[in-house]
Amino acid sequence: MVAKIKTPTSIVRALNYNEQKVQKGVAECIYADNLLRDVNDLNFYQKQKRFNTLISLNEAKTNSLHISLNFDLSDRLSKDKLVEIASHYMERIGFSDQPYLVYQHHDAAHPHLHIVTTSIKNDGSRIDTFNIGRNQSEKARKEIELEFNLVIASGKNKLASQQIKPVNIQKVIYGKSETKRAITNVLDAVLNTYKYTSIAELNAVLKQYNVVADRGKEVSTTFKKGGIVYRILDEKGSKVGIPIKASSIYSTPTLTHLEEKFNANEVKRKPDLKRVKTSIDWILVKPPRTLNDFIKLLEREKIATVVRQNEDGLVYGLTYIDHQTKAVFNGSDIGKEYSAKGIMNRCGILQSFQSAIKERYSEKSDQEAADKHVSPANPFVQGASKVFGALLKSSTQNDQMPFELNQNQKPKKKKQRSHS
Repeated sequence: MVAKIKTPTSIVRALNYNEQKVQKGVAECIYADNLLRDVNDLNFYQKQKRFNTLISLNEAKTNSLHISLNFDLSDRLSKDKLVEIASHYMERIGFSDQPYLVYQHHDAAHPHLHIVTTSIKNDGSRIDTFNIGRNQSEKARKEIELEFNLVIASGKNKLASQQIKPVNIQKVIYGKSETKRAITNVLDAVLNTYKYTSIAELNAVLKQYNVVADRGKEVSTTFKKGGIVYRILDEKGSKVGIPIKASSIYSTPTLTHLEEKFNANEVKRKPDLKRVKTSIDWILVKPPRTLNDFIKLLEREKIATVVRQNEDGLVYGLTYIDHQTKAVFNGSDIGKEYSAKGIMNRCGILQSFQSAIKERYSEKSDQEAADKHVSPANPFVQGASKVFGALLKSSTQNDQMPFELNQNQKPKKKKQRSHS
């Protein structure tokens, strides 16, 4: 069993996350404790009111917990057994007297449940949650694994490492590795392991190891004949060295061969979609402030994020590589809310940029001042600031013209003749 604890800034956010899953039919609220009514007799507002009543007794910023308990696929757990495990867990972390809701989720391959509660007690005091994950939760996890005969999380990881031989893939560095052999080693490890459905998705994985599949430009002979070559990338992502034809590589990773894999992988990766979506949704319960923070949080779930940007630094696409299931997904293929625009919207990045534009427009009147205050950490803002600067420049252009030229542009008034 693996326990994860988050402290959302709002109990409503945690409730909404789970209740929306219920509405979509991929989760159900299976238990309510200390909420004064049976779980089947509670609507959303009654649940929220019970929590808010306690939270109003204390001004502490940290007042909520959102917990997920995750089990191994081989753990056969009925609904009653999940409720029993949740009750034992809450008691052992010191929350048995607190109101809490237990949700069973069905949107991932492995069985898991979510628990929503508050740390504010009936007398207005607050339960100390500092290091609760490392201390109380870890102790409870180990005891419950033994008591309910669950797959032991640490033991499972150790067993997996013994069964799966790690592939020794070294990043290819031009000039330090023999080109063809190095490319072959990477292809052997990736092509039959990862589930990709396009050249772009395949390259998202290959580029992790400084290799790229290249069809050439549409006007090139290679592209027109349906050919493909493999190239080495330097540290800047530029192609270097001689191209290696697919037909000259032992596994013959030609375009025809890859297209066969695209079709097969389209079916194979479907069961893996839930894990990526759930991981992203779980992270966005408390949205990170920047795209970089979002990427780092996904890395903890063994999911790499490849960001696609144009020459101006504008982010236009995201590709997710799940190194655990070996599935690759383009963000927009998962859903609009998982695309680059969708993620940035959900993280509030677009709103932050728009607010910054308004603030800068009202306070600054020149491009230099606007550039000075653009955060380099956000590539979207960097690129878009160029557009802002151009608009700003055009809006002030007339003010910068010589007085005489401005005067010449004004329509002359006709002199009125005096009638005597």
